[in-house]
Amino acid sequence: MTTPLPRELFAVTRSAKYFNHAAVGVLPQPTQQALQEFVDAHAQAGVLGVFPYERNMPAYRARIGAFIGARPGEVAILRNTGDGANVLSAGYPWKEGDELVLPDDEFPANVQPWLPLRKRGVNIRFIETRKGRMTPDALRAQITPRTKIVTVSWVSFQDGYRHDLAGLSEVAHGAGALLCVDAIQGLGAFPLDVQACGVDALYAGGAKWLLALQGVSFFYLRAELLDRIETASPGWRSTADMWDFLDYGQPYVEDVTRFEGGTPNFIGALSLAESVAVIEEAGTSRISAHVLGLTDRLVERLHRLGAHVASVRSATESSGIVTFSFPDNDPVALGKHLQKEGFVTTYRPKGIRVAPHGYNTAEEIDAFADAIEAYRMEKK
Repeated sequence: MTTPLPRELFAVTRSAKYFNHAAVGVLPQPTQQALQEFVDAHAQAGVLGVFPYERNMPAYRARIGAFIGARPGEVAILRNTGDGANVLSAGYPWKEGDELVLPDDEFPANVQPWLPLRKRGVNIRFIETRKGRMTPDALRAQITPRTKIVTVSWVSFQDGYRHDLAGLSEVAHGAGALLCVDAIQGLGAFPLDVQACGVDALYAGGAKWLLALQGVSFFYLRAELLDRIETASPGWRSTADMWDFLDYGQPYVEDVTRFEGGTPNFIGALSLAESVAVIEEAGTSRISAHVLGLTDRLVERLHRLGAHVASVRSATESSGIVTFSFPDNDPVALGKHLQKEGFVTTYRPKGIRVAPHGYNTAEEIDAFADAIEAYRMEKK
């Protein structure tokens, strides 16, 4: 089977059927090679080996920015997804009585950075997803004149629900609020244009669907908001001329890199840029169509086997994540069995989460479903 991402670029295909990109993705061969060259250069020449990569940082940011439709100067390299939320939480000009709205099923990386705002008199208001998803209509019913930021994960980490970012931004902007997005579970598997969607700020770690290293992320902020967000954690590289070490009074650099603070993660940025290039060459539209085809195929088999599929399936709400369980099988026991059979997933007491990428195949999905069927027959 031809796949959008060439299978020969992924060493994991030779040892496992890897369906766990919602947890940790795998490095493609070009990224692995580029990282090895970085390590060799650092080992052999120290600063002389690393400096060419430092000089390439603007190119890395530009490639990542172009990938999401951002303009030059709107992207910074940070450590993790939560770093981006922290920039906004600490830097927005909050006033007592302001409020932030978000769903109650967010991953902690997009919750914990906001909670300290309660000490400043900001109301953190959760939308109860058991009563309904945060659709544009649901947000319209909840938003108030005091709402300053609406934040949401583009794709839910638990069941893969994909939010309507364009619709949410329209509602948020209509009420005078910003839309800030945790995109880690969508980018790399689905195309996104931040300008077309009206997203004001976006943050995502590289280690999942973007197929980069852990410990690196990027942060997008719409240029018009730059001076509205305080640089709450500046560092020596936040200044207009970072090489003028003793001019402590100089202004900050006039782009989003002011939020990087100190020395950035050069090898992490390299991994993001290289893997984004691999994904772009394959085409995110081709990858998303392929991933949706795989997950639709899996859901069809799971339904025939009597599974409860927690993930919503529709043309606009489906993603690369499928979470399922069986009423008569322990998900953890089943997940452990499948892992012994060579299928790598995430398994928790509430279900098994499957997340294939653009190099996985329909044959792998069928083998996975066959293994589940065999296990269930054995347990009867």
